[in-house]
Amino acid sequence: MTGQDTDSALVARVQRGDKRAFDLLVKKYQHRLMALIGRYVRDRAEVADVAQEAFIKAYRALPNFRGDSQFYTWLYRIAINTAKNFLAAQGRRLQTIDVEGMDAEQIADIAGPTDDASPERLLLTAELKQTIDQAMADLPEELRTALLLREYEGLSYEEIAEVMECPIGTVRSRIFRAREAVDKRIEPLITR
Repeated sequence: MTGQDTDSALVARVQRGDKRAFDLLVKKYQHRLMALIGRYVRDRAEVADVAQEAFIKAYRALPNFRGDSQFYTWLYRIAINTAKNFLAAQGRRLQTIDVEGMDAEQIADIAGPTDDASPERLLLTAELKQTIDQAMADLPEELRTALLLREYEGLSYEEIAEVMECPIGTVRSRIFRAREAVDKRIEPLITR
């Protein structure tokens, strides 16, 4: 039985009133969903709250799920919309990190472990991360979502088209334009 078959069986059980089947779906997707939401919402506590809200919305909408798309693409769509709504309600956009005024240890925490942990290398890595985060935040919503789903979530173009409810050609175009915009922003840092 494939993952999609398992999801379909669990969805059918939930639709027949088996709440434990939904618990299995939550356990299966909670980490992936939180990672996806974490690309929009930076505060861990808020990520958990938004993920919980997304699962609640999914549970309530599950009786109307017809299986036209895979369960997880449907769930991802709900999670993305929930994250966007959360940020809109908070009057915020995708957050970035400001490295000005940080000491080397704080920058190292952001940059993560490296083999060459010189202060210059750490600063460049943190500056690159900040530039990428800002470039992503500045992208139009549809470009950012397409790129996040492809690069961070590893979804196929077909899956992204389902999540975003648009043709595959549109997905390809959005990802190309998003990559081009991000590349343009980081090029000065890489060519130094």
